[in-house]
Amino acid sequence: MVKQMDKHELTELLNHVADGSVSPDDAALKLKMQPFQEIGNYAKVDCHRGIRQGVPEVIYGEGKAKEHILGIAKAMLKSKQQTVLITRLAEEAAEYIKAELPLNYNSMARIGIIGDLPEPSGKGRIVIATGGTSDIPVAEEAAMTAEVLGNNVLRLYDVGVSGIHRLLANMDTVMSARVIIAVAGMEGALPSVIGGLADCPVIAVPTSVGYGASFGGVAALLSMLNSCASGMSVVNIDNGFGAGYLASMINHLD
Repeated sequence: MVKQMDKHELTELLNHVADGSVSPDDAALKLKMQPFQEIGNYAKVDCHRGIRQGVPEVIYGEGKAKEHILGIAKAMLKSKQQTVLITRLAEEAAEYIKAELPLNYNSMARIGIIGDLPEPSGKGRIVIATGGTSDIPVAEEAAMTAEVLGNNVLRLYDVGVSGIHRLLANMDTVMSARVIIAVAGMEGALPSVIGGLADCPVIAVPTSVGYGASFGGVAALLSMLNSCASGMSVVNIDNGFGAGYLASMINHLD
């Protein structure tokens, strides 16, 4: 089984080639063995993703058989991946995996984590705000994703526009953030309000929370896409993972 190489290890290998302690042929052999690992006839684990993107592959659990999720996770661990993140993981599948691997499962966020969380390495703090309590499952997916990727996360829940004083009472938190993830359903106004108050990038996450005319989050999505607040980007409906990942990338920029 080949150890999964990260950016640091790749740089170290190239330095050894430069100083002559490793031959170009030996280095080429190590790299040739890296691209992917095939598991049965159902998955090809992307062993080069940590080199290309700085973050190893993440398992999207929804729609996958629990046996396949377990097999993929085992392959990642055998390749020396320190932490395995599984998103959209059903409770039944989580229990199945727990029987063989030390999985920590958050049923609200539907996230499973195998391994220890890394020490925060981001440049600042990611603040995650929700319009209401009903938006917390999506917010927790974003928060836990960001934590797995090495970020200091502060949660600021239930500060929606129906009681704007709750947000205004936390302006020090808003103004000290390096990135803010604003999660809201209904009419999706919260990210625009935060975008008009903060001096950092704001990532808007529409949720499917709302009554009939919210159309499962489409109303919030369109509202956020049409925001007049500058410095705001929008991810897909209920996509907490995408927001957490993007926030981590921003927080690790020099």
